[in-house]
Amino acid sequence: MLNNFQTFSLDLTSSVGTSTINNSTFFICSVVSLLVGAAIAFSFCYKQGKSKSFATTLALLPVIVQVIIMLVNGNLGTGVAVAGAFSLVRFRSMPGNAKDILAIFLSMAVGLATGTNHLVLAALFTVIVIAGNIVYMILPLGESAENEKSLMITIPESLDYSEVFDDIFDKFTTKAKLEQVKTTNMGSLFKLRYDITLKKGVNEKAFIDELRVRNGNLEILVARKLPDMEKQL
Repeated sequence: MLNNFQTFSLDLTSSVGTSTINNSTFFICSVVSLLVGAAIAFSFCYKQGKSKSFATTLALLPVIVQVIIMLVNGNLGTGVAVAGAFSLVRFRSMPGNAKDILAIFLSMAVGLATGTNHLVLAALFTVIVIAGNIVYMILPLGESAENEKSLMITIPESLDYSEVFDDIFDKFTTKAKLEQVKTTNMGSLFKLRYDITLKKGVNEKAFIDELRVRNGNLEILVARKLPDMEKQL
């Protein structure tokens, strides 16, 4: 009985079903998942303004997915149940951009690969995606997210907000779209919200100064573009 207990205590990953996870395999796969996850987190978060929680998620998600895949390996019923549980998952934090979603899917794909013992594939796949990410960041495709702003500006009711700032926008921005108009101060003022993309190298203070001259030095706010910026109006 003592020998049986010692055998059980050593095989922490043994299963009561038909499949068994080997301890050495589990350890090696977990190490690879953690190393590749760390590489993904570094690649997508270094000097890109991402939070520590997001970086931690990218680093640890592969090993979590790996363990789930190992546990359901060979058991169709459990696999269907886990897939159903995944369908109920919702990200409760503020929505990220498309690149954040890419990083999360990459971490999950690595976990799937390591969970099925395709360790070399997981490493090569990660290297290829990270290299592609670096290449597309260098290429002059699209606009930099740093230049995408939300502009909130107050104007007197005497100004026609439909085209009052068109010449200024042409000078300082590549895109300026009026998203919301709101009256305030008993209808004597308008609050406007624009989604704008500043031209590369533009002087933001000079941009605001010209807006101040046009709107009579009323309130102006330029902020990083946020999905719920309209709630601040």
